[in-house]
Amino acid sequence: MKQAISNDPLHGKTLEMIVTHLVEMYGWEELSKIIPVNCFKSNPSIKSSLKFLRKTPWARKKVEELYING
Repeated sequence: MKQAISNDPLHGKTLEMIVTHLVEMYGWEELSKIIPVNCFKSNPSIKSSLKFLRKTPWARKKVEELYING
């Protein structure tokens, strides 16, 4: 049996992996300019960002789009 290959660029990626990658790539300051949300501006951390993004679909969508189009 062949397994279907997903064309979804987020397949197998956790939100934590995505945020960590973006922080490594841009840094908190630049990330807060690209996506102006408080979790990236004020005392940023991976944990606080994940908590916010899990509760805020529009912000999560922006983060995922930046990861894909980065």
